[in-house]
Amino acid sequence: MQASDKGQAASLDGHDLRIGLVQARFNDAITTKLAQTCVAELLALGVAEDHIRHVTVPGALEVPVALHAMAESEDYDALIAIGCIIRGETYHFELVANESGAGVTRVSLDYQVPVANAILTVENEAQAWVRAEEKGSDAARVAVEMANLMEALR
Repeated sequence: MQASDKGQAASLDGHDLRIGLVQARFNDAITTKLAQTCVAELLALGVAEDHIRHVTVPGALEVPVALHAMAESEDYDALIAIGCIIRGETYHFELVANESGAGVTRVSLDYQVPVANAILTVENEAQAWVRAEEKGSDAARVAVEMANLMEALR
């Protein structure tokens, strides 16, 4: 690490950035809240509304394939994954949580494009609602910060 990089403040300037957002519709009320707070924060950080592409997919397992298509287009500086997986009575929770998370990470690493992961994995709906607003805003900030960092590293 260069001395000039130590303690450098994160760049949260979203001007001129293009952001792709993939929202799972499963647990729609929660994921819609996540997406709304995420987009509001992107706009507050200076990302132009016409530079935000927001698409929806059926569930968390489908998020990575849409992210993959966006990453492959090379049209985006960062991507955001939005979903909500609530534990049930079967092993399905672990499968969906693990596979969607691995898929999101793989897209980021394969394409060297930042992907902010806001796919909630919670025990119950109450936990999801507590996290919905904060995690949507967090994802927007992570996407902008990482897009700026990746540009600086290139």
